Amino acid sequence: MTGRARPLRGLLFKLVIYGAMPFVGLAYLPWALLSRDGAVAACHAWCRLVRWAARVIVGIETEVRGTPPTGEVLVAAKHQSFLDIILIYGSVPRGKFIMKKELVWAPVLGQFALRIGCIPVDRGKRGQAIRQMLADVSAGRADPGQLIIYPQGTRLAPGVKAPYKPGTAALYQEMGQPCMPVACNVGLFWPRAGNALRPGRAVVEFLPAIPPGLPSTEFLRRLEEAVEPASDRLMAEAGFRPVTA
Repeated sequence: MTGRARPLRGLLFKLVIYGAMPFVGLAYLPWALLSRDGAVAACHAWCRLVRWAARVIVGIETEVRGTPPTGEVLVAAKHQSFLDIILIYGSVPRGKFIMKKELVWAPVLGQFALRIGCIPVDRGKRGQAIRQMLADVSAGRADPGQLIIYPQGTRLAPGVKAPYKPGTAALYQEMGQPCMPVACNVGLFWPRAGNALRPGRAVVEFLPAIPPGLPSTEFLRRLEEAVEPASDRLMAEAGFRPVTA
């Protein structure tokens, strides 16, 4: 069950983790400038710090279920808060994200995101962004690793439903790789906005991979049918009951 909201502890937690970000970035900067490995190591170190601080300051225990991928794969995940980003990235060896273009200008975060191979997209030009992503993949400019995308396009509060967008299917077709769905319940503990974090067990779960080669409509159907029930199950496990009309 989720506990009571802890806004003051949530604020302290965010001050700690965001305050630590430039120090971690500076500590790993020489290595990151020489090699992408250094940037990846810095990001993994910060993810471990966040998980530790979440447990110690707020009482959020974090758990990763299933088998995170190590090879070339498309990861399509439920997105409820910044915490699912941290847990997913910290669990794969060479993760990279399809991310909002605006994040490129975020201090430290933006520079390291580019260094690890993240692909910025202009959310206001969705068709152009998809074409650019496909061009990057087909031309071989994208760095090897696990490409992480959020098929609903934005963070959603627990219980909120939204369609799965065609950009994920376009990437799946272009890459010709398996797609690993990921479910989560993390929005119950670290909401998409505000400091009212709650103690409890936040989980992301890597689900069985969808093989390559399916038609786009079949792929999206299988992806949604994997992620949504699994996320509902994880949220119910934490005591969440959706509001019914």
